[in-house]
Parts: sequence; C-alpha cells; structure tokens
Amino acid sequence: MVSGLACSLALLGCATPTGPGTVAANAQPLAAPQAFRTWTPADQQRWSPVVFPGKQRTSYQLAQHDLRSGTQADAHSAVSMLRQSVHVPPDQLGALKFSWHVPALIDGADMGLRDADDSPVRVVLAFEGDRSQFSARNAMLNELSRALTGEEMPYATLMYVWCNHRSVGSVIANPRTDRIQKIVVESGPRQLMRWQDYERNIRADFEKAFGEPPGALVAIGLMTDSDNTRSSARAWYGDVQLVRATTPP
Repeated sequence: MVSGLACSLALLGCATPTGPGTVAANAQPLAAPQAFRTWTPADQQRWSPVVFPGKQRTSYQLAQHDLRSGTQADAHSAVSMLRQSVHVPPDQLGALKFSWHVPALIDGADMGLRDADDSPVRVVLAFEGDRSQFSARNAMLNELSRALTGEEMPYATLMYVWCNHRSVGSVIANPRTDRIQKIVVESGPRQLMRWQDYERNIRADFEKAFGEPPGALVAIGLMTDSDNTRSSARAWYGDVQLVRATTPP
C-alpha cells in the first residue's frame, strides 16, 4: 500500500525541489531561438531512471521495431520511469509530439481505480506551481512524498495514456490525488500493433484537465507499468518533441 502511494506521489518529482521561478541544475531549457527540442531513444544520457520503493522495475532499452528506432519497455508486475528534467516557461509552452507502439492492452487495467491503475504506455508531464494553494489533503500528501521518496510532489502532473475502454478525450483523475490527471489519447484495441503518432497542445490539455493555466514544465517522463494488475506489458516509445509556442497565450 505504501509503495503504491509513493509511486503516485513521486511521479516526476524533481530530485532537487524547485519552486516557481527556479530551475533544477540538470534541467534542459527550451532556448528561445529553437523551434523545438527533440529527445530520441539514443539520448540515454538525458533520461534518468526513476524507481519506486518496494516495486520491481520496468526494463527500458533501445530497440528497432517495425522499421523505427525506439525505446522498448517491458514490465512484469513492475513499474518505473524514464525522466528528463526540463524548464519551459508557461509562455513558451506549445505542442508536444510523441509516438508509441502497443501490441496488447493490459487485461483488467482501469486507471480510475487505485488497485488497477496500470497502462502499457504513458507520456507524463510535470509542472511547477504555487504549492501553498494545495488543499489540506494534497499538502499532507506532499509531505508524505518528501518523507517516502525525498522528492517534492509536483504541483501538477499531466499524463497522456492509452485506456482499455474510456473514450478518447476523457480525463481520468488519479484515485489518490487530483493533482495527477490523465488524458485518454487512445482507447480500446483498434490501433494496436502499429505505430501511433500524436501532437498535443500542452496548454489546452492542461487547462482542460486542471481548470487553470499551466506553470512551467519541469519534467517529461515515459512510463509503462503493470504492478497493480500483477501482469505483463510491452510497448515501444519513439522520439519526443517539444514545439515552442509561436504566439503568446
């Protein structure tokens, strides 16, 4: 129970806690002259593994699959993440481009239920914000996160996920905290066994999920997990691109 809570709380928390207007030492800023920044599977030095107390680790490795280079993820009753620290100010938030390939869904997974919250693929974004605005419950969870993992709970975490049954565009609240919200970008088995490419408007998705403007983007993660359902999952992730906003919000 405690390890599952730690997973939820520490999703993409920064190893060096940061507040509004601060930048983690290892963050990669989205420089103003750049149209976009791309992270490829080969950029292993930019991705850091994130493991959770008491949990088996998902395996991530470079692999060619279906004519593309990607990161292969294998989870056997496991959960862990690859994380990249960044710092993108709110006025530079534009689009996020990513791709994945999923051969099969996880039987019994339901991201709205605490004991079935697994997904073969997740692209995860963490944002800064004013933690003094946390509810009493979230403030308590933030302190618990720091005690369990040594990391602050992000102000807000937005996930793009593949759901077994909910419709595309649905927003799923994390069963433990409303500071983690998931947007369904693929649903059901119809698009399995092929590469899927996405381009998402980060600001619009954040406002839809949280009902407020986003703060700075401080981390990006990839996560395949099957620990709650005690099952196995395999997937491939392609490149991740951040596209700088061309007009102010």
